[in-house]
Parts: sequence; structure tokens; C-alpha cells
Amino acid sequence: MLYEGLFLHHVTLIPGDGIGPEVMAAMKRVIDASGVKIDWEILNAGASVYKEKGTYLPDDVIESIKRNKVGIKGPITTPFGKGFKSVNVALRKILRCYAIVRPVKSFPNVSLKYPNVDLVIIREATEELYSGVEHFVDEGHTAAETIAIVTKKASERIAKFAYEYALKHNRKKVTIVHKANVMKATMGLFRDVAFSVAEKYPQIETNERVVDNMAQQLVLVPKEYDILLTTNLFGDILSDLAAGLIGGLGLTPGANIGDKYALFEPVHGSAPDIAGQNKANPTAAILTGVMMLRHLGENKVADRIERATYKVVSYGPKVTFDIARIRKAETIGTQEMAEEIIKAMSD
Repeated sequence: MLYEGLFLHHVTLIPGDGIGPEVMAAMKRVIDASGVKIDWEILNAGASVYKEKGTYLPDDVIESIKRNKVGIKGPITTPFGKGFKSVNVALRKILRCYAIVRPVKSFPNVSLKYPNVDLVIIREATEELYSGVEHFVDEGHTAAETIAIVTKKASERIAKFAYEYALKHNRKKVTIVHKANVMKATMGLFRDVAFSVAEKYPQIETNERVVDNMAQQLVLVPKEYDILLTTNLFGDILSDLAAGLIGGLGLTPGANIGDKYALFEPVHGSAPDIAGQNKANPTAAILTGVMMLRHLGENKVADRIERATYKVVSYGPKVTFDIARIRKAETIGTQEMAEEIIKAMSD
């Protein structure tokens, strides 16, 4: 018997672009089937709403998240070079979601080369090279510069978040990732502040890695790492690398957390080449929903959905095409994958 929710949660749901509406519909089906009571306020942002509303980030989306305190979104397309700036970055800034949390955990029978990965990347979300302070330095647009802003306040805040996360989730070690050997002011500040925070958590082991060495370490010995604490750009790159260790971005959830608001989103992009074809793997979206449920205090349901998802992805006879390419299984679509997970929740 599935859980009958005692509390009604209000959540903003942003379907997003490309495969977003499909994977988010699958996520919603699974969570609704669990018995948790959620009042979904469905609004959209991104390229799909621009023609209608003349903006990629309508005010009603922001107002909804601020009212509900919690949102979950699908991927939103960000054009290369020209065009509108990232809606994801804008939302993090507006909602002051300063911590990006991206768990990466191996799937039995799927993560064949790296079966023992179980780490969390915690990335500062408001500063560094994603601060948005950039411009061309000449009239001919032949040279441009970006300014990396790093402050003691933001570095201290994200470091404290990482160590508190370690305590809450029974994590044993934090690795501070930086490039302080070259960027001595910005990365040096981040490193020094992180170590000063670490002194307040003697029960948590702390070490450090230069970011390029960290990338190598993740490929060589990922099982030796637990929590990676790093800056904005470095965390973005390492997140994709780590996702590749376990089978790809289609398996990796994510969250943006602040003091007042939380916005959850799968790590992968909008994949327009397969949009509308019922092909996309909904695992990342469903596990993102699991993170959201834990944030809402629905831990037992979150555990049940997570177990069912791992069971289907790792051993289920029917999975989406990307998993079927890794192990022998029948290929099914996005929504059918959601149904398989719902069935597994009842086992």
C-alpha cells in the first residue's frame, strides 16, 4: 500500500523546453502515484513562452516560486554566444539560491566502469566567472573579458552549507576544489575561507585538490571522494564529468538551495533532437523529484521512489534506449519508464 500523504505541499512546476515537458510529466506521474499530496502550480519559462509573453522568464513564474517556496523545473534552452542570457542563472540570482547540489551515485548493472561512485558536488552559484560581469573591450568586438568575482561572504556561506550537508547526510569528507596555485586572489580567497570554515567541523575530514587534478582523480579513483566543495564554473564542469562516470546526465539530479527558496532541476539539457518523441530517460527528473521530497520532509516516500527507480534502471526488463544500449533490455519510452517505476514502488 502506498503512502497517503498527511500534508498538502504547494510546488511550482516549470516543464521547460525540449524534452522538459516529457520528463517532468513522468516525474509528476511517479510522485502523484506515491500518495504524497502536492498542489502543482504549472507555469513555464524559456523559449517556449517567449512568443506569447515576450520574455523568457515571466514574472508569474518568479512570483509562484516565491509564494510556494519550492519549485521544480525541466531543462531550459540557453543559446550559444548570442540571444537571451541563461534563465537558470537568472532564477538562481533572483531566488538567491546560492548552493547547487548535484549527487552522483552509481547504478548497479549500468555504471559498469565505475560501480562505486557515491559523491556530491556542492557548487557556489552566485559568483566567480558566472557573475555576468563581462564586456567587449574594443569597438570591433575582437576582444572580450569576463570578471570573476569571489567574496568572503559567499565563500563562507557555501562552505558552511557543505559541512552542514555532510553532517545531515552522514558524509565523512569534504574536498575543497580550487585553482589557487594560479588564480591566487580569487581562488586563494575561496580556498582560505573554506579551510577556515572547516576548522569548525573537526569531525569531518577535509582535503583539497587543484581543479585539473580533481578531474583526473575523478576518472582514476572516484570512490575516494565524498563531497566536492567548489566554485561556480568548476562545479559546472566537474558535474558533467562525474555524471559521465555513472552513465550520463540522464541519470543525474540536481537542486538549487537558498535560505528562503529551493529550485530543483535535472542536470541534463533540453535535447531538442529527441524532443516530443517519448525517448528521453526520465530518471534524472524523477531523482530530482526525490531530492525535492526530502526537502519537503517526505523522506519515506523519497526512499521508496529512489529504490524503485534504481531497481528499474539497474535490473528492469524494460528501460529507455540509453540504458538499453548499456545492458540487455527492451527499449520503452519516457512515459512507459515512469509506469515501470510506479509498478516497482508497489513491489
